[in-house]
Amino acid sequence: MLLFISGAEIIIVILVVVMLFGAKKIPELAQGLGKGMKEFKKATDDIKKEIKDETNIVNNIKDFKDDLSKKL
Repeated sequence: MLLFISGAEIIIVILVVVMLFGAKKIPELAQGLGKGMKEFKKATDDIKKEIKDETNIVNNIKDFKDDLSKKL
């Protein structure tokens, strides 16, 4: 069940979209949506990688500090 939407309602929505944009524009819209989703995922992955890298740096500094305090 897709958000409590029945099959008839989905068909009506599809028909409205086809009437508003035309059959030729729908592939262009889908392609643009796909590119946008791909860019969003890439940006999210970049942010996750940056956070992970920063966390590793902080952990390395903490380990270095602990090692240094043990030597003294």
